[in-house]
Amino acid sequence: MPVLSHPVVTRVAATLIQRATSLAPHLRRQRRFPDIACATRRIEVPTPYGVVPATLYLPPSGDAPPLHINLHGGGFIIRYPEQDDPLCRYLAAHAGVAVLNVDYPVAPQHPFPIPPKACFEVTRWAAEHAGELGVDPQRLSVGGASAGGSLATAVARQARDAGGPHLALQVLHYPALDLVTSTEEKLSARNRTEPPFLKPWMSAVFHNSYLPDKALGLDPLASPAHGDNGADLAGTAPALLITTELDLLNAEGLRYAEALRRAGVLREHRDIPGVDHGYDQLGGGDDLARATYDLIVEHLRRAHFEH
Repeated sequence: MPVLSHPVVTRVAATLIQRATSLAPHLRRQRRFPDIACATRRIEVPTPYGVVPATLYLPPSGDAPPLHINLHGGGFIIRYPEQDDPLCRYLAAHAGVAVLNVDYPVAPQHPFPIPPKACFEVTRWAAEHAGELGVDPQRLSVGGASAGGSLATAVARQARDAGGPHLALQVLHYPALDLVTSTEEKLSARNRTEPPFLKPWMSAVFHNSYLPDKALGLDPLASPAHGDNGADLAGTAPALLITTELDLLNAEGLRYAEALRRAGVLREHRDIPGVDHGYDQLGGGDDLARATYDLIVEHLRRAHFEH
């Protein structure tokens, strides 16, 4: 997609996608998991990159519950944390954790490395202001899907390198882990005949917006599964990694699972057969989404409540 490599074209395309996505809350027909209610409150987190809004989801009961920090997907350009509202309510209700759903800054307005650094600052702020949030600063975890999964790996790496805050778990749900290998290479290596959900034009807009200088993609905070970037994962938070069989990102997820295993920090890798990227948010049935969210619940409870 040569035309989408041009910075002006990329910025225009990303902006149009952002505007279209801003209509999503008004077009949503049915709320997923309507049986699950959850108290929430808005939070504003000061960071060196500006104020980052977030929504705190509270579990039904419990004093000073653990805090799980959720980073939504959207190709690093879509600012729509509401897409994870069903997940956040589900985790709060079933895992007994508070969930901070972060509205982090996105590209092209805020390219790499601002999003991963801002997400880490939110995590550090949450640990330091746990009393204000009413959560336990000693029981923190982080997670995300797609681009949010990439950002969660970056938060876990920064937390290790900074000496804290301590994270009991990182949840990586069909994460984007290699922004160096081109979409064309990923397609040619993919042993599938059906087209993937993630199209070349989408990757071109996402990646060129997030990484205006392609050399930035070599950074471990951007591409933790590329090259030797996965060789230094010891000491990062224990990981639950969920990949999907038909996903264009499946191969990099499998490589990262092996890197986490070699580092001794892989709690579990689950490769879900027969589904593609974003399966839990694309209007399908709730059963598979519930099964996956129950897996996340199991790991959160094990990380935060079992000693």
